[in-house]
Amino acid sequence: MVHIVEGKPAKTIDQIPLEWCYGEGIVIDCTHKEDFVAISVDDLKQDLDKNGISIQPGNIVLIRTDRDKLMGTPDFPNKGTGMSREATEWLIDQGVKVMGIDQWGWDLPLKFMAQKAKELNAPEYFWEGHRVGIDKEYLHMEQLTNLGALPPSGFKICVFPLKIVGGSAAPARVVAIME
Repeated sequence: MVHIVEGKPAKTIDQIPLEWCYGEGIVIDCTHKEDFVAISVDDLKQDLDKNGISIQPGNIVLIRTDRDKLMGTPDFPNKGTGMSREATEWLIDQGVKVMGIDQWGWDLPLKFMAQKAKELNAPEYFWEGHRVGIDKEYLHMEQLTNLGALPPSGFKICVFPLKIVGGSAAPARVVAIME
């Protein structure tokens, strides 16, 4: 699924520039993150440093959690990590317009987020990664698979979203091209 989130007014899926949808790919390994613990800026920087990678504007960044292995099971929507608001903003500030993750959603699992937002009386906790789009334009993909088959860098990514006129999201075929 490709998801667009931005305030006033958001680009619809048919308005996304095609140049956003093709670029150098980077995989950031966050498989160490425990369920229900958000991915931080430090998590991103540590993996990039470990692999000697610096993000360039236009890169397409994929977050590997290995939760795609749960796809098709009852645990898939209920377990996982998720992108924090700060980590999402940091990627955008590096010039990344398109990013994706290999779990049910971009944020922490839905039931967990709802429970925590209620416990903390903090509605901003709910969909914190998604809500970055209110202020900063970006596109994220969810439910990617096979990120473990990719190297940390050195490949191209093509994102082919279904062109739904006026749609805020669409199914997409995401393809890695290895030279």
